Amino acid sequence: MDDVKGRTDTGRTPASPVRSTGVSPAVDFEDVAVTLGGRPIWSAATFNIERGECVALLGPNGSGKTTMLRIILGQLMPSAGRVMVLGGPPRRGNRAISLVPQRRELVSDLGIRSQDLVLLGICGHRWGFGRASAAEQRQVCRALQAVDALAYADKPLGILSGGQQQRVFIAQALLDDLQLLLLDEPLASLDMKSQHEIVKLISEINRSRGVTTLIVTHDLNPLFPVIDRVLYILDGHPRCGPVSEVVNAEKLSRLYATPVRVLHTLDGEVFVRGT
Repeated sequence: MDDVKGRTDTGRTPASPVRSTGVSPAVDFEDVAVTLGGRPIWSAATFNIERGECVALLGPNGSGKTTMLRIILGQLMPSAGRVMVLGGPPRRGNRAISLVPQRRELVSDLGIRSQDLVLLGICGHRWGFGRASAAEQRQVCRALQAVDALAYADKPLGILSGGQQQRVFIAQALLDDLQLLLLDEPLASLDMKSQHEIVKLISEINRSRGVTTLIVTHDLNPLFPVIDRVLYILDGHPRCGPVSEVVNAEKLSRLYATPVRVLHTLDGEVFVRGT
């Protein structure tokens, strides 16, 4: 894990307990288990993610983090238990949910423009690209503006920096009716400046738009200022808890099967590092 300082005492107001207000959680798992090809992936998953929360998803490689995203997206059915997403069973093509997949390095001669990639997120369900309507063009503009990427709307993705590409991929996910945003390793392969900018952008989407956010990550350090809780997969069982409860040396060392240190400073900052 990189030595990037974070803060667990972020001053963020935790999401209110939605069950008491009659509003369903954004994500609700009850004793869920998953088996693929006859092999158990994880089981006994009972947790919820409240509306408006920002939650980090931790787990070693092969622990089933991507499987978790697929279930939320309705791409995979659990072998046991009950899952509810935004008040109903998960289903494919739910326009209220968007996924930003892991960013791959793009070849420098990739010609698709930033605005065209965002347009695919809006009307990619149609057969063929076609001509964008005026309403769709306005939505593309709003999405690029929301991530501060209008300046390179006409530029090919292949010539953009890693941080600029990630902004465009997030813009593609910002549909007008977005309620739940899933991000798979959004900070991977980014330099420290770009990481800081993307974390700030994620926080703005989460707070200003009220979009529930789930972030798959191996490195909590850059995300400490923005996350409310941590969902983690330990010993084949997903669990969810407060940052202060999850981020300790014993638990993280078990999670990653390697010694991990959690360091605290006098002014309340915390950062995680391998030993």
